[in-house]
Amino acid sequence: MRISDILTRERVLCDVNLASKKAALETLANLMAAADNALSGHQAFAGLLARERLGGTGLGHGVALPHGRVQNSVTTTAAFLKLKQGVDYDAVDRQPVDLMFALLVPEDSTQEHLQILAQLAGRFNQPAFLARLRQQDSATTLYQLLTE
Repeated sequence: MRISDILTRERVLCDVNLASKKAALETLANLMAAADNALSGHQAFAGLLARERLGGTGLGHGVALPHGRVQNSVTTTAAFLKLKQGVDYDAVDRQPVDLMFALLVPEDSTQEHLQILAQLAGRFNQPAFLARLRQQDSATTLYQLLTE
């Protein structure tokens, strides 16, 4: 699956001012819920939060990949935030997170979920890619980088 299959330009925000992990997760959840008629913002947030309770999704280097499974959804949906300032995210390296790629998959999409996460983790583990994302000041350019 390509990133462009699950992420749209409308679900990419640049230089967002948010003060907390919770606010960031709520923003991501609402972006994804707006793309799926079967999903409410509350359900999307609950899906992300359930996964966070199992263990944080902060990868380190200022990156988080919040993800979860949701009932009643038949589509995989993603959203991306580039924060103006990093937030405390309980990341493995204890650094603030300023890049967040969120993913919600239907409850029974185990294999697809793991494949997408592996693809994302590989990309977000590249220092040059992270630097390019952080240099951008437009959501359109961020979307282009994420989907190329």
